[in-house]
Amino acid sequence: MTADAHSAHEPSSSSEQDYAAGDITVLEGLEAVRKRPGMYIGSTGPRGLHHLVWEVVDNAVDEALAERCSRIWVRLRADGGVEVADDGRGIPVETHPTENKSALEIVLTMLHAGGKFSGKSYAVSGGLHGVGVSVVNALSARLVAEVARDGRRYRQTFQRGVPEGRVVDVGPHSVQDTGTTITFWPDPEVFETTEFNRETVVTRFREIAFLSAGLHFIVIDDRVDEDMDAYVADLHYPAGLRDFVEYLNRSREPLHDEIVHFTASETDEHDGPRDVEVALQWNSQFNESLHTFANTINTHEGGTHEEGFKKALTNVINKCAREVGALPTTGRDKDLSITGDDVREGLTAIVSVKLGDPQFEGQTKTKLGNTDVRSIVERACTRHLRTWLEEHPTEAKLITSKAVQAARGRVAARAARDLTRRKGLLDGGSLPGKLADCASRDPSETELFIVEGDSAGGSSKMARDRQTQAVLPIRGKILNVEKARLGKILENKEIQALITAIGTGVGEEFNLSKARYHKIVMLMDADVDGAHIRTLVLTFLFRHMRALIDAGYVYIAQPPLYQITPPGAKTSKRSRFAFTDEQRDAIIAELTDGDGAKRPEVSRFKGLGEMDAEQLEKTTMSAGGRTLLQVTMDDAAAADSLFTILMGDDVGARRDFIVRNARDVRFLDV
Repeated sequence: MTADAHSAHEPSSSSEQDYAAGDITVLEGLEAVRKRPGMYIGSTGPRGLHHLVWEVVDNAVDEALAERCSRIWVRLRADGGVEVADDGRGIPVETHPTENKSALEIVLTMLHAGGKFSGKSYAVSGGLHGVGVSVVNALSARLVAEVARDGRRYRQTFQRGVPEGRVVDVGPHSVQDTGTTITFWPDPEVFETTEFNRETVVTRFREIAFLSAGLHFIVIDDRVDEDMDAYVADLHYPAGLRDFVEYLNRSREPLHDEIVHFTASETDEHDGPRDVEVALQWNSQFNESLHTFANTINTHEGGTHEEGFKKALTNVINKCAREVGALPTTGRDKDLSITGDDVREGLTAIVSVKLGDPQFEGQTKTKLGNTDVRSIVERACTRHLRTWLEEHPTEAKLITSKAVQAARGRVAARAARDLTRRKGLLDGGSLPGKLADCASRDPSETELFIVEGDSAGGSSKMARDRQTQAVLPIRGKILNVEKARLGKILENKEIQALITAIGTGVGEEFNLSKARYHKIVMLMDADVDGAHIRTLVLTFLFRHMRALIDAGYVYIAQPPLYQITPPGAKTSKRSRFAFTDEQRDAIIAELTDGDGAKRPEVSRFKGLGEMDAEQLEKTTMSAGGRTLLQVTMDDAAAADSLFTILMGDDVGARRDFIVRNARDVRFLDV
């Protein structure tokens, strides 16, 4: 998509003159990005590749937050490039007052150069946490920047971050039609893969569209077969966070029809406005779905805005429960109290704040640290939620009654936990009998393989490194925790074994520092049953031990599908292994070298039980030959929705998802 396609836009409400070259602040040069790309984008795998798109789009989103942009186009090109266009003001192109080069070239070649640091051009920015479009330029084989502003169109091209020339004026353009178009082609010398995943892109931008009510995201995928039309998704949500909650609850049964929604704003004399927006709705399920954002950044680790929301919610619901008589005053439950966890059972909520000086903390810089935001959010939530409950007495009764039921379930879960502990089933000092533990007690070097079935468990135990690798076989399909409270979950023997082996505890007692292994690896068959068991285990970990995923402790092993033995080989020691059909075909072509008479022997593994210990060790368990996929939490809201679809009660939604993704998915990768 080029900026020429923008002619239908509404004209900008303000002149470009309030965003000029002098507003570009230079902090430091672009150095060593190509030598150490992981330092800037996290990795050179798929995650880092997609980060390039996020960086470019962040600039356009900042224009939208400044109310200077209404549409953003993202095109996945057939030639492997990505084109991002917006109808914002356009990056300034005139010569910078101190750098003696165009502002456009500075933005694209100098790290941390942009209009976000002075506070003049952008009161609120979501891109402050990023590394800048200059890193995208450095890691692209080629990049083309086009700018429409001041009635002219300008272009500059780059190769691996180096300008091919100065900014060129390519002719007149409509004064009303402004914006920036960045097209880049990731450098195959840098990245392990240069193929973008459409679903990853659409999911990311759907979330931003929810958080920016009225903003249009148009995602176009040209990489389709010749007999198919291009894929186009117009992501536009006029109701913003209310649409977000409705989307997350689409496979859940709401407890009340109306989505609670409110906004509030306060101004700090030093740091400017603090805007708060909240949308929430309870449903009949047992899991909490709370997602927080700051300047459209997904704050996975929470922060002060989440703390303020939780405190207000707990206090307001407790007060309401007493007023409507939902809390028992006699009988065995007369001393029952409602905790924050009880209040949030079955809650889907989005808390979004926008502020000029976000302070991020935590390991991944996704925890908001601004202390004043806590009280601002708490005041807003207390005031608006109390009013809504007073105006909706029927819904208030339903919500408080659910919280009381959750409190009873929590008491029952504690009793179940105490009972199983007395029996030694959840005591770390009494490990499961079927666990083949490792000798090392250093969690940073130990691995727990969760293996499907006793047969595969036997092979895995023989194949493991006894010093650092432990094996826990689980029988059959564990309980679907999506449909059960913790008390029932703790009665399941396979889940008891998992909790005890991992060592962190669960629920109120969960403690990440007690994890006995820093790699928890799912090792299941590459078939439908194996995928189902893996999904059940992942659902349990996501819902009740999510900090393990956040810490990067959870992995999925990739056993091979095929063993290919060269023609004439007398033993299997010369065999090679393939993990996909494409790898199999490539190995066969290499071994036959065009000679049809030399056919290798190809055998397909139907399951882990068919692999002997040597094969399993060589391909799946040994650090030198295996492939492990780390389970990550790039988008908690998307993962939350996915688990509800896969493991919830909405059969139609699950069928639609399977039909939509059947061709592309061999395993669940969260």
